[in-house]
Amino acid sequence: MVWGRKRKRFFLLSGILGLLLITLANFSPFLSVKAAEPKAMSPITTRPAQATAGCTKKSASSNRYQITGNANTVQWGFFSKKSPPVLAVQSKDYVTMDLITHHAGDDYARMIQGDPGIESIYRWTATEKGVSDRGPGVHILTGPVYVCDAEPGDLLEVRIVDLKLKPSGNPRYPGKTFGSNAAAWWGFHYKNLSQEPKPREVITIYEMDATGKQQWATAAYSFRWTNQTTPDGKSHGTIDYPGIIVDHGKVKETMDVLNGVKVPLRLHIGAMGLAPKEADIVNSIPPGYFGGNIDDRHVAAGTSMYYPVSVPGALFSAGDAHATQGDSELNGTAIETSLVGTFQFVLHKKAALTGTILDKVDYPLLETPDSWIVHGFTFRNYLAELGPEAQTKIFQMSSLDPALKNCSTQLRDFLMNGMNLTEDEAYSLMTVSGDFAITQVVDANWGVHGIIPKAMFEKKRIKSKPIA
Repeated sequence: MVWGRKRKRFFLLSGILGLLLITLANFSPFLSVKAAEPKAMSPITTRPAQATAGCTKKSASSNRYQITGNANTVQWGFFSKKSPPVLAVQSKDYVTMDLITHHAGDDYARMIQGDPGIESIYRWTATEKGVSDRGPGVHILTGPVYVCDAEPGDLLEVRIVDLKLKPSGNPRYPGKTFGSNAAAWWGFHYKNLSQEPKPREVITIYEMDATGKQQWATAAYSFRWTNQTTPDGKSHGTIDYPGIIVDHGKVKETMDVLNGVKVPLRLHIGAMGLAPKEADIVNSIPPGYFGGNIDDRHVAAGTSMYYPVSVPGALFSAGDAHATQGDSELNGTAIETSLVGTFQFVLHKKAALTGTILDKVDYPLLETPDSWIVHGFTFRNYLAELGPEAQTKIFQMSSLDPALKNCSTQLRDFLMNGMNLTEDEAYSLMTVSGDFAITQVVDANWGVHGIIPKAMFEKKRIKSKPIA
C-alpha cells in the first residue's frame, strides 16, 4: 500500500513536470534545460584549408566545437562571401567562440596583455601586423562558420545558448575583466557638447568581475583622446583606425569618474550575422538584412536570431561584444569588452518555411522568451538600393524616419502572416501594445526595433514554427 501511494505520487509529479516542459517549449525560443550535451572537440586555433570537407561527415547527433580567438580565426572589419571558413557545422551543432573587442587597444595592460590570442590579433610592429587586413570597418569578427546545406532562400536560426565575460589575461588583475566606452566623433552627441574643450573624444574604462559574482560594472578611469602615433609612423588625432594601441604616457587619466555608480551588466552581442551576396567585401559597420552590426541590447543569452541566407553555407561571423548598452548607443559605443559565446545553429530550409510563423521573414528577427523583435533600418538593403557606391553613401544618408517606417512595415507583415491578423488589426495591436525603440544612431543605416509581446496571443492564434 505504501508503494502504491508513492507510485501514484511519482506519476503525478512526472505528469506535472512533463506539462511544465511542454509549456516552456511553447514560450521559449529554445529550452535551457540541461540535456546530454555533446562532448566538446579540441579547440580550433587555425583556419583549415578545406573546412567544408566536414560537410560530408554527417553525424546522427549534435557536435560541439570551440573556436579560439586569435589572428588566424578572425577577420577584422568586414563580412565576406569570399572568406574561407574557420569551421563547417551541421544543423543543430554547437559552437563556442571567443568574441574579441576591437577596443582592447584603449588599455593594453588590462584588455590585451597576457592573453596570447588577443596579443596575436593586436600585434603591430613597424614591419608587420598580426591581422594585416583591417577594414573597411572596425569590428573583430570570429569566423566565418560555414553551415552545411545552407542555401539562398533558407533561414538560419542562431540560438545564443550562453555568454560569459572573458577574463583579463594579465595576472595583475585576477578574476577581473575590463571594457571601454568611447565617446567618439561618430557619436550622436558629438556636435552637441556644452563644455570645453569642444569637440573632444573621451574613453572611459570600466572594470567588471569576470567570475560572475558581481553583475555590474564600475568606472575605473577616463581619458581624453590625444594624438597617437602608430608603428607605421602615422598620426591619429581622432579615433580613425581600428586597433590603435593607446600610449598612456600621452594621455591624462582621470580616476574620479562616476563614483558611487554601479552599472548593471546586460551581456549581448553587437555584431553577428551572415555574409551578404551583393559585394565581395562588406563594411562591418552598417547593419542590414543579413544582420551584422545591429547593436540591439536584447541579443543576449536565451534568445534566437533568425537570418535570411543569401550565399551558400550562410557564413556566420560574430564580434563586437558588449557588457551593456542603452538603446541608441548614443555617444558611439557600448561598454566594449571581450566575451565567450556559445551558439547553436539550426537551419530552416526554404521549403519548410511555407505556412509557418517564419514564412516570408527576410530581415533579422529576434525571438526572446517573451517577445518577438523586428529590426528595421534606414534602408532595408542598402547594398542593393544605393548602387555601386552604397558602402560610401550609406554613411551620408542615415535617418530614423525610414527606419521606423521599415520596422513598422515588417512588424505589420509579421503579425499578418504569423498571427493571421488583418492589416487594420495589426496596426491597432502594434499601436496599443507594441514598443518601438531606437536601436542605434551611430553605425550608419540607423536602426529601430519593434517589440511585440507573445503573451497576448492564444496558442491557436499563432502559426507553428517549422520542424527543424
